Amino acid sequence: MKLLTYESAGALHSGVVVGNSAIDLGTTPLEAILACPDELARARALADAPSEGLPLDGLNVRAPIVRPGKVLALGLNYRDHAAESGSPVPAEPVVFCKVSGSVTGPGAPIRLPEASQKVDYEVELAFVIGRTAKGVPAGRALDYVAGYTVLNDVSARDYQREKPGGQWTLAKSFDTFCPMGPWLVTPDEIGDPQDLALKCVVSGQTMQASSTAQMIFSVADIIEYLSRVLTLEPGDVVATGTPPGVGFARTPPRYLHAGDVVECTVEKIGTLVNPVV
Repeated sequence: MKLLTYESAGALHSGVVVGNSAIDLGTTPLEAILACPDELARARALADAPSEGLPLDGLNVRAPIVRPGKVLALGLNYRDHAAESGSPVPAEPVVFCKVSGSVTGPGAPIRLPEASQKVDYEVELAFVIGRTAKGVPAGRALDYVAGYTVLNDVSARDYQREKPGGQWTLAKSFDTFCPMGPWLVTPDEIGDPQDLALKCVVSGQTMQASSTAQMIFSVADIIEYLSRVLTLEPGDVVATGTPPGVGFARTPPRYLHAGDVVECTVEKIGTLVNPVV
């Protein structure tokens, strides 16, 4: 089942995607639907016996979770990306935050800030928590995942790599630096999250192409690690890291410029497209 958030007449609506249409679920936020078995059952019933929907082409689709309580992300979670970054392979997950205000949706522009001249792309598989998770062992961790989406961890490399101490959170949290979408896909349609192809294309050129099979720490490992420290709540978003091929590691470096179009694809989910302005 694919679930999305869209804006209509100034209000945010949730919807279930059926073919090229969306069936309205009302104004209940998607994170509340994910946390309520009855609401999820209603959405699935509509998906299984679809009525007339709204054409996707005409919808103002937003990020599936417009303002997550938390956006947590992993750095250096692909062995080859750690190597191209000049960093050792981490012995345990490297975790940072992106502020929720950086979240934007499919089709929305990535805005280049005056404060950074080295803005980079990063395709990632992200997952959304469906129920409260604290101290969850890896063997049960996937039961807490409500669904998966595509996330572009846009990064200001000059902040991340050149500022005193390395400003990871600031580098990742400029406005519009967290495109996400186009929708949320439930786990039954994904199967094994560690066997998904992912790709990033910038203005027609493939920059990243890999598989989540190459992740150092799996989705289940990540949930176990995070939930030892903090409580994960419905609607929280976790990005699982990016494969090699990022702009700063290329010769010469390939940063984003106004006029670029970034297409991030994860198998079984779809493609997140954002122009750069």
